[in-house]
This record gives sequence, structure tokens and C-alpha cells, in this order.
Amino acid sequence: MKQIAINIVFIFLATIALASPSDSLQKANELYSNNEFEKALSMYQQLVAEKYSSATLYYNLGNAYYKTGNITKAIVNFERALLLAPNNNDIKYNLALANQYIVDKIEPLPTPFFVKWWRSIVNLSDTDGWAKTSIATFILMLVFALFFFVSGIPGIKKITFSLAIIMLAFSLLTLLFTIQQNQKIKNRTHAIVVTPTVTVKASPNESGTDLFVIHEGLKVNITNQVNNWVEIRLEDGNSGWVNPTVLEKI
Repeated sequence: MKQIAINIVFIFLATIALASPSDSLQKANELYSNNEFEKALSMYQQLVAEKYSSATLYYNLGNAYYKTGNITKAIVNFERALLLAPNNNDIKYNLALANQYIVDKIEPLPTPFFVKWWRSIVNLSDTDGWAKTSIATFILMLVFALFFFVSGIPGIKKITFSLAIIMLAFSLLTLLFTIQQNQKIKNRTHAIVVTPTVTVKASPNESGTDLFVIHEGLKVNITNQVNNWVEIRLEDGNSGWVNPTVLEKI
């Protein structure tokens, strides 16, 4: 009887293991491929509700929302996917496609070339990619340092010392990239407007002066919070206060 109970527990645990997120994601993808978008959407939503998170999941969820006509939710999830995979061209393309439906066309403030250059380098990889690169180059630094200490040939010592310094510098630089990408995921200061029309106020209360109106699908940056109000800033520099219920954080 005891052995039967053990076998039942084993089978139960094995069943749970087989019902992995990747299996559910694959089934949802199959539904999507068969044009069963509503069913696929439901499965993607269930995975998100169960706290699974990946660029692929958010990207596919965004596609399902797009196919079912919910452009705003598609934008939210494409942005989440891009946050996890900042150099993915498919995500960038589909996000640009969805953004064509946004009412507000905001002209961003000019960005200094060195800031653009820095961001483009940081976004060449995600957090995991930079972390692996940092670890790999640190190990190489240790290897070159070992050769430096054990070698008795001056030329070899000079080369290995230089290479060790270069690897250490690169390891520290990619560690900085890792921290920056991780902070973006952790802080999540950007949000998408999910209400058709929002009046932005000059102060954090209903009686505040109306500044301007924004519309559903627009991406904003949350810069402050006071009681039940958040301060937002647009890419053109305009800012004001809104109720957080009109936003969904990326």
C-alpha cells in the first residue's frame, strides 16, 4: 500500500513537471498558428497570471491582442517584450506597426548623440546576455593573470598582463550594462495610457488646471507620485498629473 502511494505521488509530480510553461506556450502558439486567436490569447493570459515572464511570451501575447483588435494591450505587451529583449527586431517592427494606430503623434526632444550611442550599446543585449559576457571575460582575466604569474618569459608576461587588464575592464563595463538593464526591468517607470481620453492636470487633484489631453496607447514616463496621482512626462517634455488608473505600467 505504501509503495502504491509513493507511485501515485511520483506520477502526480511527473504530471506537474510535464505541464511546463514551455508546453503551454507551445500549445498557445499552435492555436495562434491555426488562427484561433481568442483561445491563444486566453492561454497566454493564463501564463502571465501564473507569473511566467519572457520576451517570447509577451511578444506572442501582444500579437494575439493585435489580432483580436486590442491595439492598446498589444502595445503594452510589445513594450514589455522589448524591455526584456531590447535588440529584437521582430518586436520593434510589430510595436511600430501597432503605434501607427495611436492618436497622439509626439515629437521627441532631441537627444545628445553620446546618450544615443550609449543606449544603443547597452541595448545590444539583455540582462542575462551582459551578465554572461561579464562572467566570461572575468574568467578570461583570471586565466591571463595566471599565465602572467607562472610564465618566466618577459614577452609573454607583458602580453598576458595587458590582456588581463583589458578583460577586467571589459568585465566591469559589461557588469555596468547588466546593472542598467536590470534597473530598467526592476523600476519600470514607463506606462501606456489605457483610457480613450485623459485630461492631464497642472496639480495632483481634480480641481487642477487642465493642461492638455492625451489618448489611449500613448507611452509616458512616470516621474513622481502624490497620494492617488502620478506625474507623467511625455517625450516632447510636457508634463502633468493624472490618476494612475488611466495607465498600465510596462
